[in-house]
Amino acid sequence: MKASFNKHTFYFKRPSGTSRGVLTEKHSWFIELFDENNPSIKGSGECSIIPGLSPDFIDFESYENKLNEVCLNLEKFISNFDLLNEFPSILFGLETALLDLQNGGKQIIFNNSFSSGDRRIPINGLIWMGDADFMQEQIEQKLNEGFSCLKMKIGAIDFDAELKILASIRNRFSSDKITLRVDANGAFTPAEALKKIQQLSDFEIHSIEQPIQKGQWNEMKQLCVKTNVPIALDEELIGINSTTEKINLLETIQPQYIILKPSLHGGITGCKEWISLAEERSIPWWVTSALESNIGLNAVCQFTGEYQNNLPQGLGTGGLYTNNIESNLTIENGEIYLKKA
Repeated sequence: MKASFNKHTFYFKRPSGTSRGVLTEKHSWFIELFDENNPSIKGSGECSIIPGLSPDFIDFESYENKLNEVCLNLEKFISNFDLLNEFPSILFGLETALLDLQNGGKQIIFNNSFSSGDRRIPINGLIWMGDADFMQEQIEQKLNEGFSCLKMKIGAIDFDAELKILASIRNRFSSDKITLRVDANGAFTPAEALKKIQQLSDFEIHSIEQPIQKGQWNEMKQLCVKTNVPIALDEELIGINSTTEKINLLETIQPQYIILKPSLHGGITGCKEWISLAEERSIPWWVTSALESNIGLNAVCQFTGEYQNNLPQGLGTGGLYTNNIESNLTIENGEIYLKKA
């Protein structure tokens, strides 16, 4: 088996605001695997990074050096995925490429009802940070597109303005019509977080993602005990790789939810373990893409399709780029599915 990789830059249709700044472009590397005896069949996997968030990305040179090492020592890394514990985006790309190759190089990562086009997965409509008018414009668009679950990124503009936006939704739609999630990306300080969460609770919020910065386990534990809005851990899980560490985090913080991104949380292998450990402790979960192109998003969707999870998933990022890779992934009425050819 041989491997190669190539870099691709995707460009956002509109600058997309997060608490870490405004995104205008996104970099990915594609690993391709092929059998020398049958080079016409290739398996492809996407290594997707978000600078400042991805634990395995420091700079382009060191990242590509690691990719090169993986491609030159393929059998070593395939036989021991643990060697890539600290490189979750590369692990996810390698796992995906291998599964794609094994299934004939047709972007079939898992043979299940999603990959066959027979299952639709409910997803949330993502509302990016920006000024109030821009956020309101996005909300109207998502509602018109039939979404019944909205996820709003908060923490960038004035908090009172964000509360007014949430109030405007709730004044029109009750919680049994529209589910509201918010994602703080760690924007609150521990001292102010509980008060702000209490203010958010007026709008029957389904959950708040990562209200404070990761690594503050005791503070997060206290928030999870006292909160009247369920807390979902996201960034908190990054860099937690061993089984013992995962158990320690879940049992110390005892979150209401965890959110899994294969490119950030240990690839397919790592996310499977997170799911198993969470379910053993009756902690619900959902899966979210990490701004992958349609290649990576397709793999994340198919992985999600391995589970019977009825919560809306965070898989609605396929329309972000002007130069995305063509795909049969389709979003309709707040659900994503693979349109049959």
